[in-house]
Amino acid sequence: MTDRRLTPANGRVAAMHLAGQVTAERYLDGLSMMLTRPVSDLCAAPSGPRDRQLLLGAVVTTFEDRAGWSFVQAADGYVGYVASDRLGPVREATHMVGTAATHAYLAEDFKSADVICLPFGARVTVLDERAKFFETTLGFISKKHLRPLDRPFTDPATVAQLHFGVPYLWGGNSTRGIDCSGLVAASLQACGIASPADSDLQCTGLGTDFSGTARRGDLIFWQGHVAMMVDEATLIHANAHHMATAYEQLEAATLRIAAQGGGPVTARRRV
Repeated sequence: MTDRRLTPANGRVAAMHLAGQVTAERYLDGLSMMLTRPVSDLCAAPSGPRDRQLLLGAVVTTFEDRAGWSFVQAADGYVGYVASDRLGPVREATHMVGTAATHAYLAEDFKSADVICLPFGARVTVLDERAKFFETTLGFISKKHLRPLDRPFTDPATVAQLHFGVPYLWGGNSTRGIDCSGLVAASLQACGIASPADSDLQCTGLGTDFSGTARRGDLIFWQGHVAMMVDEATLIHANAHHMATAYEQLEAATLRIAAQGGGPVTARRRV
């Protein structure tokens, strides 16, 4: 049985490599396009519920543009629908936002009008370097807030900790709002480590099982939930109990989740 989330086919169109495997009216290679808004929902159906989110500068393969919605596949393999007006031609990104958020300004002056607010992980194209700002296609952004794409972070737990206090949002993938698997994916991807989008896919697709004392960066899974260790006893996770990204002792979280009906730890994975 195919997984809808990872299968670029909707009955009308399908990816060319699925010809002979799924039924569709047309099989296409698809067109590369780029997200042009800070945060965009990736929906299960046109105008449907949010499955995940995509950030500015993310490149997707577009298979269909119909009635204002585009059927796309993201770089992590996730499939869904994005509002077509949030897509544009691909422009090569050079930097990512490396802080919780940043602003692009109209001029090379932090007192000038701010034109857009960008979350961690958004990708931008730098055109020129000034004394304190980069000039980008969006405006002027503080040099302290951007990180070259060829210099990824090296510690996923550090990235997760950067999200401390971010409000919980089901299906969220940004510092505006994030869920448990979104936090893990953002933390790993910022370090150049490919990650699936949902916790069940992360549990089977990331790292190897481990036993014994946990280490920084290890992943702890429950049914439908995932957390990242920051040391041998403390984890960080985006969760609906705190309605935020919060720290919790592993032992206390395990007892609390079990008491609330979430069951026991199902896997411990070292990436």
